[in-house]
Amino acid sequence: MDYARSDDHVPQALKILIAGGFGAGKTTLVSSVSEISPLRTEEVLTSASTGIDDMSGVEQKRTTTVAMDFGRITLSPKLVLYLFGTPGQERFLFLWDELSTGSLGAVVLADTRRLADSFPVIDYFERRNTPFLVAVNCFDGNRTHSATQVRTALDLEQHVPVVLCDARQRDSVKEVLITLIEHILRRGGAQIARR
Repeated sequence: MDYARSDDHVPQALKILIAGGFGAGKTTLVSSVSEISPLRTEEVLTSASTGIDDMSGVEQKRTTTVAMDFGRITLSPKLVLYLFGTPGQERFLFLWDELSTGSLGAVVLADTRRLADSFPVIDYFERRNTPFLVAVNCFDGNRTHSATQVRTALDLEQHVPVVLCDARQRDSVKEVLITLIEHILRRGGAQIARR
């Protein structure tokens, strides 16, 4: 019996990073849109993080991602989107280089209560020339700032999309991902167009 597989039966994989500051909603975003039960590496926050993790604005947060979140969306029999959520604390940034290897682009999830947390994330992708967009997580549907105000506050270039979303809502997250793929294609994402 011949067990050789044809490349026609192996779907192409697209890798997208979901990044952002501590408590921005990355795990929630991956969980809300993944077609599989997402892999999570969350641990309970303990007193050991006191003085290390800034809890202002996210005082109710009880767990944190320590390695990554992973989800999958099958776009077609020939195309699968893999989502890799990054940890948000600076002490875990060493993981980002490994997680970003082979990625086509990134969603920078921003929390306007802690917008300054977005700067190191944006700098990371700008330095690597990785296409990204900023998705403002509107917690509890609360849209306190417009996309234009966030763009100005983050001093983003005009070509970087800024969208408002609710990380808990599947349809909202799907719109974010569609906008990112369109942005990647506009920036010359030949690797997607060839698939």
